[in-house]
Amino acid sequence: MSETILKDLRREVLAANLRIPEAGLATLTWGNVSGVDRDAGVFVIKPSGVSYADLTEEDLVVVALEDGRVVGGHLRPSTDTETHRCLYRAFPSIGGVTHTHSAHAVAFAQARRPIPVLGTTHADTFNGPVPVTADLTAEQCAQDYEYNTGQVIVARLDGDPRRADEVPGALVSRHGPFTWGATATAALENAIVCEAVAEMALHTLALGSRLGDTSEPPRHLLERHFTRKHGPDAYYGNAPHPPGV
Repeated sequence: MSETILKDLRREVLAANLRIPEAGLATLTWGNVSGVDRDAGVFVIKPSGVSYADLTEEDLVVVALEDGRVVGGHLRPSTDTETHRCLYRAFPSIGGVTHTHSAHAVAFAQARRPIPVLGTTHADTFNGPVPVTADLTAEQCAQDYEYNTGQVIVARLDGDPRRADEVPGALVSRHGPFTWGATATAALENAIVCEAVAEMALHTLALGSRLGDTSEPPRHLLERHFTRKHGPDAYYGNAPHPPGV
């Protein structure tokens, strides 16, 4: 693996992890981000239990995608490492994975309810509800628990890479959100959106129940918001300007 590529990946993964507390997505050390280099067959992830304030590039752990071996770093990787590895192996388009215990998304996970699509803010990122998994069985908890956590996410998406691209996140029942994206940065940003729309949904559901209005938005409106940011006809945003332009 090129040292330059590894350095760049470490830098991105570190920056994404440091944004977790800045975005209010975690208490203590309850969150992690990883990024993958598929050509090299490795991913870089936060070490277990290290505070964000103390985290450095040298602390990050390099893990083999094929079998989960630690191939770089001096610390133990996050306890969620095998969940990240499962998602990378199941969905080839994923370049980064984020896991947090952000309060509003966790509320939906603990209630075992998907985050519903109640407006265009949600539809800008998630083309459908953020789904919630089945509970893990006793057998799944007893052996290979973290990898099986990834497996229940994959099963909830029917192992369909297209669904993973259109809805880049899921709630693990009674646990919390995992999100992903083309890069570690994108995965972290999807975690920020997931928490924001979960909070909005809780307020909307409370107001709707109080006011007697629980109608769903029209599908054509939601579809327009998703497709203007994603897919071949997307037109949101601008390409970066070349230096000096």
